[in-house]
Amino acid sequence: MTGLTVVLRTQSDVEANVARALLETHGIRAVIASDVSHAVFPLAIDGLGEVRVSVRADEADRATRLLDDYRAGADELREQLPLLERRLGYAFSDQGLIERALTHRSRAHEDGAGVVEDNESLEFLGDAVLGLVMADRLFREFPAYDEGRKSKARAQLVSSATLAELGDGLRLGDHLLLGRGEEKTGGRRKRSLIADAFEAVVGAIYLDGGFEAAAEFLERAFRPLLERVRRDGVTAGTRDHKSALQEWLQARARPLPAYRLAHTTGPDHRKEFAVELLVGERLVATGSGQSKKEAEREAARQALAVLSDGAAPEDVSRSR
Repeated sequence: MTGLTVVLRTQSDVEANVARALLETHGIRAVIASDVSHAVFPLAIDGLGEVRVSVRADEADRATRLLDDYRAGADELREQLPLLERRLGYAFSDQGLIERALTHRSRAHEDGAGVVEDNESLEFLGDAVLGLVMADRLFREFPAYDEGRKSKARAQLVSSATLAELGDGLRLGDHLLLGRGEEKTGGRRKRSLIADAFEAVVGAIYLDGGFEAAAEFLERAFRPLLERVRRDGVTAGTRDHKSALQEWLQARARPLPAYRLAHTTGPDHRKEFAVELLVGERLVATGSGQSKKEAEREAARQALAVLSDGAAPEDVSRSR
């Protein structure tokens, strides 16, 4: 290729290959060059030299726009990473792991041509780590439970509804890296995506910090739920109002619920939260409680009563 223009300079051959794959997905042929003579091998050369991605001069403007669009989401995540790490109670040594944990396959498919890795492998790993940690906690803390009760308790603790609720508490939906189509269809609020991202984050922490780091994170996240099992038994909370509402809507191909904080009242030590529940763009119910989660559960209970009675069918007839 002659008349080349450099559109990316980096010290990471991984980033350079991702950029080339992105550009070639959009029909732009790209060339990678490096100051390091052996850079043709798949090794990281951070700190050893510069890697350049070049395209034809007449395609440079379009290539630059594509790369800028792609980096925007990742850059936003990196800017927000300190806040996310505070919520997680864990600081990553390899920030690429948490970025991958939050990358949905729609983003990888649209922008990576198979080079940008989505979070499905990390989700698989995190599911295994989560299952082991919960089995360990149940074995140690509930010695009177037989195998059947332990299995039911573990199923309750690691259910998609539970993981989605925990992911909501960490606001993982705010940080998901989604493809354009998934973004437009409300992917950030999809319970399945949030639950999957939670498992992927567990896998990322395990790879970054080892089993103990992952176990400590899960201990913090699940301690209130373990205490609930201790207090209320295995069957308590297996199908709460929020989960039941989600299932009701999904069975009828309706939009998933969205919860919006309306206002708070009272002093700091005794706040009362009011939450509005929307389906599509319509307000269906409101709920109040001494925490946002409690208010959301109450709103879901009221919404179930309204919808099952058919009192407000127009509220759930709108498309996503």
